[in-house]
Amino acid sequence: MDLKLREQSSCAYDAVSLGEVMLRLDPGEGRIRTTRHFQVWEGGGEYNVIRGLRRCFGMKTAVLTAFADNEVGKLMEDLILQGGVDTSLIKWMPTDGIGRLCRNGLNFTERGFGIRGAVGCSDRANTAISKAKPEDFDFEKIFGELGARWFHTGGIYAALSEQSCETVIEAIKTAKKYGTVVSYDLNYRPSMWSAIGGIEKAREVNKEIAKYVDVMIGNEEDFTACLGFEIEGNEENLSKLNLDGYKKMIAKAVETYPNFKVAATTLREVKTATVNDWSALCYADGEIYKAKDYKGLEIMDRVGGGDSFASGLIYGLMTTNDAQLAVDYGAAHGALAMTTPGDTTMASRKEVEAVMGGAGARVQR
Repeated sequence: MDLKLREQSSCAYDAVSLGEVMLRLDPGEGRIRTTRHFQVWEGGGEYNVIRGLRRCFGMKTAVLTAFADNEVGKLMEDLILQGGVDTSLIKWMPTDGIGRLCRNGLNFTERGFGIRGAVGCSDRANTAISKAKPEDFDFEKIFGELGARWFHTGGIYAALSEQSCETVIEAIKTAKKYGTVVSYDLNYRPSMWSAIGGIEKAREVNKEIAKYVDVMIGNEEDFTACLGFEIEGNEENLSKLNLDGYKKMIAKAVETYPNFKVAATTLREVKTATVNDWSALCYADGEIYKAKDYKGLEIMDRVGGGDSFASGLIYGLMTTNDAQLAVDYGAAHGALAMTTPGDTTMASRKEVEAVMGGAGARVQR
C-alpha cells in the first residue's frame, strides 16, 4: 500500500476527525417511550472513530466539531475529555437560550433485544456543527502548522446540511494539501439526505469528496447509493457473500478513483438484535483480505460497531501497513465494542489483540 504518512515528530496529532457529536440518551434495558431514566453518552459517527483511536489504541487525537455554548455543550465537552480526546479545536457558538440560532444535537437510542430491533430517534436540526462554515475552523493552521497524520470524516456529517457539504470538502482539500492521509466512511443515511436533495445530492457530494480520499469505507449499499457502483450477484447472507462480485465492484471504484489506496467494509448478518454474524473485508493492492468470521456474536449494543471497526482498521494501517492485520484489528475491535453499552469503545488494545489471536471468554484473574 502506498499510504505515505507524515512524520510523527512533525505533527501535533496522529489523527483528527470532523463531524457532529451528539448527546445520546439511553434508556438501558427499557424503551424510550416508557423510561423514566436515561443514561447519557457522547457519540457520533466520525467522533467515535477518533475516540477509539485514543482510548483503545493510545493515539493522540483531536475532534473538530462545534457546540452551542451552553450547559449541554459543556456536558458534551466533559464527556469527550473523559475519553482523552483533545477538545481545543472545538468551535463554541453563541446561542439565544432556546436554540433558534443553534443548538446541540440529541440522539435517543434504545439497544433492542432478541426479536425487538434497536430504535433511534434523533433531534439534530439546526445544530452548531451543521451551521459551521470553513472559516469557523482554521484548517490551514490545523493541517499545516499543527499537523495531523490522518484525517477522518464521513457521510453522516456531509448529509447534515448544505453548509456541512461545503465545510467537509474544504477540510478534506486542506488536509490533502499538507499530505495528511484521508479516510471517509460513506455511511449512507437516506433519511438525512432527503432534506437536501436525496440520492442525487448524496452522489454529487460524495463523488466530489471521493477524489481526495485515500481510505474509503462503506458497504455495497453505500458504494451504490453514494458513488453509483453496484455489486454483481451479491447474497445478503454473510456466509454466502459474493467475494468476486465485491472485488469487481471495488475494482471499478478504484479504476474511477485511482487515489483509493484501500477500500473496506464490515459484513453483518442480523439473526436477532442480540445475535449477529460479523466479519469484514479490506481491498488493497488488487487483493481482498478478509477477517475471520465471528459467528453468533452476542451483542449488548450494536451502535458504533462500524465506527470501532474503522478505528481498528486505521490503527492497523498506520502502525503495520499490512491490510490483513488492519482488517483483523478492525473486525476484532468492532466486535468487542458491541459487547458494551454506548456508542464508543471500552476495549483495550490488549483485549483486541487477544481476540485476534483467538482468545475465548474465560474469566481473567
